[in-house]
Amino acid sequence: MRAGAPYKIALFADLHFGENAWTDWGPRQDVNSIRVMSTVLDDEAPDFVIYLGDVITANNIPIANASLYWDQAISPTRARHIPWASIFGNHDDAPFEWPLEWFSAPGIPQVRCPAVNLSYSGEEDCVFRGTHRLELMKKEIDSNMQSYSKIGPKDSGGGSYPEVISNAQAEWFRHKAEKLNPDSRVPEIVFWHIPSKAYKKVAPMFRVHRPCVGSINMEKVAAQEAETGIMKILIKRSSVKAVFVGHNHGLDWCCPYQKLWLCFARHTGYGGYGNWSRGARILEITEQPFSLKSWIRMEDGSVHSEVILSS
Repeated sequence: MRAGAPYKIALFADLHFGENAWTDWGPRQDVNSIRVMSTVLDDEAPDFVIYLGDVITANNIPIANASLYWDQAISPTRARHIPWASIFGNHDDAPFEWPLEWFSAPGIPQVRCPAVNLSYSGEEDCVFRGTHRLELMKKEIDSNMQSYSKIGPKDSGGGSYPEVISNAQAEWFRHKAEKLNPDSRVPEIVFWHIPSKAYKKVAPMFRVHRPCVGSINMEKVAAQEAETGIMKILIKRSSVKAVFVGHNHGLDWCCPYQKLWLCFARHTGYGGYGNWSRGARILEITEQPFSLKSWIRMEDGSVHSEVILSS
C-alpha cells in the first residue's frame, strides 16, 4: 500500500472462459470478457485483483490442460503487472459433459485450443481429458506464488466437491485468524465463490432497497448446501467487515448482516448465463483512519451502487 493512498481491489467474477469451446460463439465470449476486464483495469487502476471463482467452465473444456484457459483469463491483469489471487468456483473443475449434438451425424468437432503463449507449449495439452482440481491448483500456485503469499481465499466447493465450506476449513480460518490477528485490531475482509445460507436471510424481496445497496436482484440466492460454522466464526470476530461472493450472475447487492456486510460481486464474464450488463465490484481500503468503500464499475465506464461498508 502506498503511504497515505487508498488500496484498491478489483473483483472479477464468473468469467466462464472456455464455454462452448468447440464453437465460434465460445471463443468470442472470451474475447468480450477480456475487453470488460481491460476496460475496468484501465479505468480503475487497482492495486490487486481477485478472480472470484468460475474462471473457466471446465464442463465445456475437452482438452487436457484447462490452465490454457486460465492463462488467457488472467492475461489482462498480468499484462498490466498487477498482483492477483483466485478462488475456485463450482465450474472450475466440473467434469466434462459430452454435448448431445456430438452423437449426431456431424460427430465430434475438431478440438480447438486457446492461443499458445509463453507459459504453456499447448501441443501435448490439446487432447480430450480435463484437468483435476488439485492439478489445476498446483499449476496456478506454481506460476503465481506472490499472490498466494498475500491472501488466503476460501474454496466453497462445487464441481468435484460438495458445495460447502467445511467445518475443517472454518476451524482452520479461526485458528489462523486468532494467530495472525489475536486482538482483532486489523480489519478483515473475506472472499469465496458460493454464497452462504446467511445471504438468503438478508436478500431483498423484490427491488434492492435500503439498507441494501445494489442495482440488480433478478434471481434467488443459490446458496451452499449447508452451513457448518464459518458464519458463526465470522460474526464473533469484530475485525471481519464484509464477505464477497460471486456465483449468482443476476445479483450485485450488498446487505448488512448482524455486524458485517454480505456482498455479491458483479458478473464480469460474457460466459455463463444471463444477459445483464457486465462489470466488476471495486473495493477501496483506506488505512488511516480505516474505511472500506465499494462500488461497481461497468463495462461502459459508468459507476453505481457506491456504499461505505466500514468506517
